[in-house]
Amino acid sequence: MKLTRILIIVLLFLCGFWLITTHLEHGFFGNRPEFIGTAGSSSPLELTEAHAAPAYDAEEQNNIAIYKRVLPSVVNITSTALVFDFFYGTVPQQGQGSGFILDKAGHILTNYHVIEGANRGIEVTLSNKRNYPGRVVGVDKVHDLALLQIDAPDLQAVTLADSSQLNVGQKVYAIGNPFGLSGTMTRGIISSIRLIRNADGAPIEDAIQTDAAINPGNSGGPLLNSSGEVIGINTMIASNGADQSSGIGFAIPINTAKAVLADLIRYGRVKRPSLGIVSYAIGPDLASQMGLAADSGVLIQRVIPGGAAERAGLRGGNEQAYVGNTPIMLGGDLIVAIDGQQVTDPQDISALMDKHQAGDTISVTIVRGKKQMTLKLILGEARDANI
Repeated sequence: MKLTRILIIVLLFLCGFWLITTHLEHGFFGNRPEFIGTAGSSSPLELTEAHAAPAYDAEEQNNIAIYKRVLPSVVNITSTALVFDFFYGTVPQQGQGSGFILDKAGHILTNYHVIEGANRGIEVTLSNKRNYPGRVVGVDKVHDLALLQIDAPDLQAVTLADSSQLNVGQKVYAIGNPFGLSGTMTRGIISSIRLIRNADGAPIEDAIQTDAAINPGNSGGPLLNSSGEVIGINTMIASNGADQSSGIGFAIPINTAKAVLADLIRYGRVKRPSLGIVSYAIGPDLASQMGLAADSGVLIQRVIPGGAAERAGLRGGNEQAYVGNTPIMLGGDLIVAIDGQQVTDPQDISALMDKHQAGDTISVTIVRGKKQMTLKLILGEARDANI
């Protein structure tokens, strides 16, 4: 009897517990408080949703149109080189960059430093993710350019603009593979147009400075105007050691590339024009001290045997002197103009050479002693240490 009474009490307790936990939603003393994190809610969740696709403004529509039109022409380039490791011997090392398709024959323009040292192959990846081996047609280390070619069907080429009429403030777009993130587009403006120097110190005239984000992997990719035409080749950033965009990037003007491409296609190398001289820039103070009949110019230190200057009768120096600790040769001709354009330093000559080819005839205005004269000169082909 005692056991029966205990069982009845236990059953009543269990029934009461079940009733309270499953059926009495408001508890014993009015409404039950709601707790954050419980599954229930005292009110329904109401979301406000758009009734139609968003309408893009004119600028957004142009951005989207440029991206869709140019993306199929932008490629990812992976170069592989075997390098020596102290512990493991030779090991493969890969680098990445960008490039863009020039024609249906598969010619691709990129930076020289993207494929430099690629002794174990170059792989080109199109926007459709298909991979093709790339072969080097020619390179121009001075302007950091390389021309590749792939065998692939249905290629879409970019449109090249004229970069001679660019203006600071105009909008630009960069498409490439920064940090390996393929198909990335950034935008900005032209911040400046200036002379820059590559890693070896060679000048690149009229380089395009932009605040469009350019990062490692963008190298070799196109810089575009607001019509989606290529105005430059993204080549370097001013990162102050951070190895990422600081809002100052540079692109080689496409007109410079056009001049290089003609030689690369025809000869497989660049036949860079040259005066065939070793020179030194003369400013007003030094010109006055030397008693020159001009305020500034490029003093010919020596002429290269067999070069264009020697053939035209230009003269080098014959008397050694020093500017500080730097030895120079005095007595040579002072170049003050080429084709009527004033020349004040070797950079001016380099810029003018970019507009010519070996074999072109130019006019060189010089000061010899107290006399100014203009001579005709047929440009030769550049060698390593002269202009």
